[in-house]
Amino acid sequence: MTNNKKMSATQLTFLTAMNMMGSGIILLPTKLAQVGTISIISWVITALGSASLAFVFAKCSAYSKYPNLGGYAENAFGKAGNFLTNYAYCLGQLVANIAVAVTCVGYFDSLFDIKFSPIGACLLAVAILWICSVANFRGASFTGRLSGFAIWLVVIPVFGLSIIGWYWFDPKMYVSAWNPSHTPFFSAINASIAMTLWSFLGLESACANSDAVENPEKNVPIAVITATVGVAIIYITSTNVIAGIIPNAELLKSNAPYGLVYASLFGEKVGKIAMFMLVLACVACTLGWQFTIAKVFQSSSDAGFFPSIFGKLNCFGAPVKGMILITAIQTAVCLLTINPVFFKQFNSLVDLAVVLSIIPYILSMSALPVILARAKVNISETRRYIIIAVCGSLFSFYALFSTGMNEVFYGSIVIFAGWVCWGLIAPKFLIGSGNSLDPMNSSALGNNEERTRP
Repeated sequence: MTNNKKMSATQLTFLTAMNMMGSGIILLPTKLAQVGTISIISWVITALGSASLAFVFAKCSAYSKYPNLGGYAENAFGKAGNFLTNYAYCLGQLVANIAVAVTCVGYFDSLFDIKFSPIGACLLAVAILWICSVANFRGASFTGRLSGFAIWLVVIPVFGLSIIGWYWFDPKMYVSAWNPSHTPFFSAINASIAMTLWSFLGLESACANSDAVENPEKNVPIAVITATVGVAIIYITSTNVIAGIIPNAELLKSNAPYGLVYASLFGEKVGKIAMFMLVLACVACTLGWQFTIAKVFQSSSDAGFFPSIFGKLNCFGAPVKGMILITAIQTAVCLLTINPVFFKQFNSLVDLAVVLSIIPYILSMSALPVILARAKVNISETRRYIIIAVCGSLFSFYALFSTGMNEVFYGSIVIFAGWVCWGLIAPKFLIGSGNSLDPMNSSALGNNEERTRP
């Protein structure tokens, strides 16, 4: 019998795709114009790396003894790995969704020809976060239906351009924008890899929402693979066709590149319609991410890692109190990061979110051998899956390196603080609960008499 409080496989696929595209696609052509069309190499690297990550997440979901991202890590690293994964992921996405809301403000700016002050832009971003949180109060099924509708607001203008845009594509313009600033080859690739990875952040959100979907063992792998492959095709084709239609210098100055290209091809009115659709899609992406963050906080609360307030559900199965607290925290962070230049604010938030999001990726990739061994997967398949996991790990480390030293430094401080937090809560998993930090040995600390014998 279908649970009307949960998503279907199709809804989860749409939510996952929306979490990636709604935030990643809108400002991407402008950002990549800083590097040039040489960024297509970064796209290929990121698409292959993201496909490796998606494949491993799908196998983790199918075979893991424990659900969700933190559960995958727990197979190999115990409760500490579970906590650190959820801790890094939650903080990373708290920051990332502020960046998504800022993106929405940038499109409102271009759509309505309003020049927001830094304070005005910040307040509008805060308002978007609150509106999207409240919209999630009706639970997973309602959020899934909204994502199913909103995905078409991206697909129609973006994928449509990927098909019809080649008619106006100018190869000479594309080639002339190859490396406009004459940046050394590897520096140019590194400069764009963090942004292309940002565009795929969200591929794991199918796993993060596994307890909100029907039949997760079957539907989560379907959602993560389908969404990642589909989004990769749309990203690569759309951003590259734009580079052959709009001169690089014009792209650099635009806060709404897709609106710009439609306006140049079909007139100002069509450009405004395209911008309006993408504004709504970006808001829907914010909504999907607010839901995903709340669900990870909820699962962490249920596991005993986070305060119990994050796990309290309303009649629709939505963690409303947690959503309110999460949005209040985001509001405070947003107010502390007011910056007069949209891109500076956007980039600083994005880069920190990338660093924090890579930690769960690495832990999940590293846990796959244990997951496969416990599931007794045959040797030939295990070897093949582990090779793919190693590729995903190498890609994650490369992406971490390419984000920059400052971002890694600040991200490391956040992770080190997580170790301290774990040390404070770890005793409750050892004393009087019958649990152990080591999932392979649940009685490891239950024999105190033997441990104290001389």
